[in-house]
Amino acid sequence: MDQFLHYLNETVGFFREGFMHVNATLGLIIALFAALRLPNWRGLWQIALAATLVHIVGVVLIPFVDHNAPIRLPAIVDVAFWRDTAAIYIGYVIIIAAFFFIRTRLFRAGGGHL
Repeated sequence: MDQFLHYLNETVGFFREGFMHVNATLGLIIALFAALRLPNWRGLWQIALAATLVHIVGVVLIPFVDHNAPIRLPAIVDVAFWRDTAAIYIGYVIIIAAFFFIRTRLFRAGGGHL
């Protein structure tokens, strides 16, 4: 039981560290758009990967567009970048799946399709 709690604590710490750097508004907008573009459950992994890439591009370009700041590329050789990106990817998988589930249930009950 102690080993299970250790692994659970490590997993929660992994997500907490990765999600600490996420802009919540940007992430929700990207996830909502991705859920609307998702044709079926099989495309979830690909659309989450695309959402993660859009998120990284957005994090790089938003300060440039909003504050006229210099473009700062992410440190792709750093292990922390890949750990955070993996956490963001898994987060997008979860939230896009939740949004898609709500979308399919909502529009199936109403009779319309989006």
